[in-house]
Amino acid sequence: MPDPAKSVFINCPFDAEFAPLFHAIIFATVSCGFLPRSALESGNVAEARMERIMGAICSSRYSIHDLSRCKGEGDERLARFNMPLELGIAMALRHQGRGGPDPHDWMVMVPEVHQYARFVSDLAGFDLIKHAGSVESVTAKVITWLATRPDAIATPTPRQVSAAFPEFLGAAQRLKEEWDGEPPWSYILKEAARLVPKL
Repeated sequence: MPDPAKSVFINCPFDAEFAPLFHAIIFATVSCGFLPRSALESGNVAEARMERIMGAICSSRYSIHDLSRCKGEGDERLARFNMPLELGIAMALRHQGRGGPDPHDWMVMVPEVHQYARFVSDLAGFDLIKHAGSVESVTAKVITWLATRPDAIATPTPRQVSAAFPEFLGAAQRLKEEWDGEPPWSYILKEAARLVPKL
């Protein structure tokens, strides 16, 4: 069973365009000594996806939420609201644990030019983290946040992690090819741990 104090649930788009940023979040999280958790970690099992997501969030002290895809897309201009839904679960978990020793802690990231205040105005009272949509920007934001958490270890700098990232991305791509597009989550994390810059 993963240690909740070291677990970070990652809530972000899984599409091909966002994939480098998703992998940057994974690699930055591992580089900070934490264990990334995801809806992808259990593969396809006989349990509803929402149950798996709630289980992973509730057994993680931290979560990272990227709202990049909460805008109209495609011919029908439909937005994806899975990410705000999962953020809501994390917010409720923090509220439920308020006053306890280890309340759930979360961070929200959005692109620098984003209209989140227009579709989820209740977030206006929080400091959302803006990124430039690049691997380097996302890496820096994730490391800066995780390095200040109570369970953090000494971490490499964002520049060191970004420099090592292409090798990890290449390893993740090879795994994807070897596993017909769906490599086991644990294999991806092993590659990340192997390639983390040494202090």
